[in-house]
Amino acid sequence: MKIAVREFGFFVRNLSLRVPFRYGIATMTRAPHFVVRLVVEIDGRRQYGFAADNLPPKWFTKNPETVYREEIAEMMEVARHAAETACALPPAGNIFSLWRELWQAQGVWATTRGFPPLLSSFGVSLVERAVIDAFCRATQTNLATVVRQNAFGIDLAAIHGELAGLLPADLLPPTPRRSMTIRHTVGMADPLLESDLAGEEHPDDGLPLSLEAFIREQGLTHFKIKLSGDIARDRERLHRLAKIIESHTAEYFFTLDGNENFRTVAPFRAFWEELRRDPDLARFLQHLIFVEQPFHRAVALDASTTVELLAWAERPPMIIDESDAACEALPTALAGGYAGTSHKNCKGVFRGLASACLIAQRQRMHPERPLHLSAEDLTNLGPVALLQDLAVVATLGITHAERNGHHYFAGLSQFPASVQSEILRGHGDLYAAHRDGYPTVAVCDGAVQIGSVVDAPFGVAFEPDLSEFTPVDRWRYESLEELS
Repeated sequence: MKIAVREFGFFVRNLSLRVPFRYGIATMTRAPHFVVRLVVEIDGRRQYGFAADNLPPKWFTKNPETVYREEIAEMMEVARHAAETACALPPAGNIFSLWRELWQAQGVWATTRGFPPLLSSFGVSLVERAVIDAFCRATQTNLATVVRQNAFGIDLAAIHGELAGLLPADLLPPTPRRSMTIRHTVGMADPLLESDLAGEEHPDDGLPLSLEAFIREQGLTHFKIKLSGDIARDRERLHRLAKIIESHTAEYFFTLDGNENFRTVAPFRAFWEELRRDPDLARFLQHLIFVEQPFHRAVALDASTTVELLAWAERPPMIIDESDAACEALPTALAGGYAGTSHKNCKGVFRGLASACLIAQRQRMHPERPLHLSAEDLTNLGPVALLQDLAVVATLGITHAERNGHHYFAGLSQFPASVQSEILRGHGDLYAAHRDGYPTVAVCDGAVQIGSVVDAPFGVAFEPDLSEFTPVDRWRYESLEELS
């Protein structure tokens, strides 16, 4: 096989959130939806490939000093450099080799620019996803099949040396999942009860707004609860959430998102032990799956942190998320007392596959130590990003996934009619038509059906029409601020 990236194009669609999404130090109310389209040549045949993501404030850098305009420019810059670099590379013998060359070149460049690895790898991941999409479309093969046949040429040992001699099919489930339990994000600004909406302005769009309404209408059983780092405030909020969740369902599970709020182990340990001493919360905490990234990425994997974690025998299961920015991050985390990591397509598909394989291998070797590979969200929306992410999560065999784009946005109402109709035609299991006609994610009994996603080449059953998206060279930041 000979595979090469020949051309690229970037496109933008401005979006407004139906309610603010507050996470960590950021509150997201609007965002550009960024779409990458590549022309990929595979054995002489040219094929379009697509990738997309919202460009969220603060997540890739968590720098309180930067403004959103600068952050968007940096996210676009890392994508452009990755695409230009991919176009300049000679044809590769397989997609994995192309990815490795791109990953290494992008890393060297990012160091000279002073960009952190998490931001740098975002650009690589967009190109990686679009190349995978093109390959699956050209070969008319779905992602799960391609991965299990190792048609990408994945060399697991190139990422994690201890996996030498093993293939993805040796470690992944034999078949992908065709349904996915939704782990519902509870953001810091989210209304919890219907009564919280009294006297407040809120969208009259016929969709649930409060956590209470989401649980009632969608049968939710899994939740992701954001923490602020303010012990008194978080404790009071957890009391409220425990009452709401327990009053609606006896069988529930949740994760806590630490949002990098802690710089050392001691204050988080004090916070955790205070929660455990509270009898009502102690019962609630029995349903905890893990705590996600409680420590700031600057210290999370430092020896000073991991020594304290390993000495804390009764620590809760913790995973890294933002700290998972390099290939060595997961082995370092596992050696330092963490119980796993997260998968997001924005961090990379091949790295996610390798993480799943490493955790599966470690679990075989040490079945007494529960490990976690979670699926987390970045306000994923269709028509491309959500579906591609679900296709990977299904292939990895993850049973529940944080999803939140469908409740912070009014479905795909802000996308062109042509895209909306294609989604409903090609993915009528994952989406349903809203009373106003636009597609919304169909959550029933706390889960979504994703058979059409699994069967499509790389999640998406059609080529999205980008004629009503704005080419990035004509897009202005001011247009985002002008959204009502």
